[in-house]
Amino acid sequence: MARYLGPSCKICRREGEKLFLKGTRCSTNKCSFEKRGFSPGQHGKSRKFKSSEFGIQLREKQKVKMIYGILEAQFRNYFKKAEREKGITGENLLIMLERRLDNSVYRLGFAPSRKTARQLVRHRHFTVNDRIVDIPSYLLKKGDVIKVREKSKKLELIHNSMRRIREGKQLPWLSLDKAKLTGVFLDYPRREDIPVNVNESLIVELYSK
Repeated sequence: MARYLGPSCKICRREGEKLFLKGTRCSTNKCSFEKRGFSPGQHGKSRKFKSSEFGIQLREKQKVKMIYGILEAQFRNYFKKAEREKGITGENLLIMLERRLDNSVYRLGFAPSRKTARQLVRHRHFTVNDRIVDIPSYLLKKGDVIKVREKSKKLELIHNSMRRIREGKQLPWLSLDKAKLTGVFLDYPRREDIPVNVNESLIVELYSK
């Protein structure tokens, strides 16, 4: 299945907001969204969109897919699982995406972006409960312990990423031990604690048609 391999900054410009797809670069003056915050393309500055209800819902779905690096078939499967669970479908969907191993590796600060986190997981740099897991979509459960493997603790990429983590800035459902390069998935996150600017109810409306 195909994955988007084009410029990440173009996605942010198309959505009209920063999605932080390139990690720390997005917080510097090198970010192209700061320089060119208009839509991509030759007529981006003058282009004006009149989106239909369907178009708005579709864009919201595409935005969530890009933030978490999910393919269409994967996303649809997550949505079906979210529908079957108790509670609000849209919130269940976001909570499930936050439970992905690659996302948690990024949230803990072991990687500067989800894309890099996915690569690190695939290259077998992490264990979950002392077992090597190389599946980025692995869903974490309460109490799962994520560790950087002993042979990977000298990776400059991980240490450079960890330097941006400040004490007390960790998300409430994650616990980090910077000295041991270990994190714990304490509990499932609550919707109000998930720092993503999306309206998940629009996605539910899209799939309900």
